[in-house]
Amino acid sequence: PRPMKTVILCGGKGARIRGVADDLPKPLIPIGPYPILWHIMQSYAAAGHKDFVLCLGYKSGAIKDFFLNYRTRVADFTIDFAQDRALEFHGFSDEIDWRVTMAETGEDTLTGSRIKRIEPYIGDDETFMLTYGDGVSDIDIAALVDFHNAHGKLMTVCGVRPPGRFGEMDVDAVGAVTEFNEKPQATGGRISGGFFVCNRGVFDYLDAGRDDEVLETTPMRRLAADGEMMMYKHDGFWQCMDTYRDFALLNELFDAGTAPWLAGR
Repeated sequence: PRPMKTVILCGGKGARIRGVADDLPKPLIPIGPYPILWHIMQSYAAAGHKDFVLCLGYKSGAIKDFFLNYRTRVADFTIDFAQDRALEFHGFSDEIDWRVTMAETGEDTLTGSRIKRIEPYIGDDETFMLTYGDGVSDIDIAALVDFHNAHGKLMTVCGVRPPGRFGEMDVDAVGAVTEFNEKPQATGGRISGGFFVCNRGVFDYLDAGRDDEVLETTPMRRLAADGEMMMYKHDGFWQCMDTYRDFALLNELFDAGTAPWLAGR
């Protein structure tokens, strides 16, 4: 499929991951040596989509610095001050060929308004992808795009089963526990896992005159009411980084070499 731009919402504060993210915007919280944002972008790049628009907000300068100084952030190097500060990199193989647009969408702007503000960067493209800067998945992006193109509606949202955080119990009429699952998948409905594909008509559902519009409230409700939203079911791995527990889990998976979102990429 033709490469598409990928818009990533990067304005979050990571307020619930204290001790790790005290001075970091949420997308820069690390999994292994790289920020979660890098992992998300790597997923899209592996599927051939390497043109990104980052909607920056809280501590945007830190995200800009990461990319401006990408090699020095992630590689071993020697700097020779006697030779006009010449840099020599050592064993560095993680070069990227991404195009990354940094868009200042406001410190306190909400999600729908952030997306409306990057409309000029989509140019004349009919479709673009959209996701959050704090969730990783082993979603098949090519299949997601094919699904979107086949149904012809304005928006596709990835529907995931939320990871169970607590022991889930089934009880009988008198309150006896009949089944206990330590780490269940939710048995009920799906939640939005991000990983959207949007036609440019989605911008018509966003109000340019506001900075407090939340994508997930009125705009998405209107899209649904108009029959313009379809759900792509994803039953594989999906995990957002909301809490310290999530941070620890994602780093354990990475350290063990079993990170599902990197498999085969």
